[in-house]
Amino acid sequence: LKPEHFQLVRRREARILSVPVFAIALAAAYWAAPRMNAAWFYRRDSAQELGAPGWTGAAMTFALFACSVILVACFLAWVPRRTMWFTALGAGTLYGYLLHGFLAKGSRFWDWYDHDWIHRPLGEIAVTVVAAAAMTLLCTPPVQRSFRFVMEPKMRWAFRRDAVDAAKARRSG
Repeated sequence: LKPEHFQLVRRREARILSVPVFAIALAAAYWAAPRMNAAWFYRRDSAQELGAPGWTGAAMTFALFACSVILVACFLAWVPRRTMWFTALGAGTLYGYLLHGFLAKGSRFWDWYDHDWIHRPLGEIAVTVVAAAAMTLLCTPPVQRSFRFVMEPKMRWAFRRDAVDAAKARRSG
């Protein structure tokens, strides 16, 4: 994408329009989640394996990608131009993305979803709030410092100066 494409979502109209689009998407997600097979999101099974006609695979793929593009555009419309208190969290999104899987798998391993109250509207809202808080926590600088050795290891051994010189010598010789 070019900078002009990003400027389209920075306009005031786009920012205003993104609010109801996000609200509708949130309501649709809460409505669809109990009615839809989550395997559609993982895209590892064919439509036939999910018990649907073959043509729905292409339709669902297109629909999910279209929703993703629209919601990413809405999110980018909300990104402020100036530095804010949460700007540091943006630098840690890779940590949240990669580490949240351990929490998701742990929640199933420890049977956190076996309680009936979680499957009621207030429980679903509580899970959403806890998940948002956990993701925010995973993006914080202390978590980044704690896991940097795994996520961003020093690779000096791979970039030794003598290896660079040897490569240049081979290329020129």
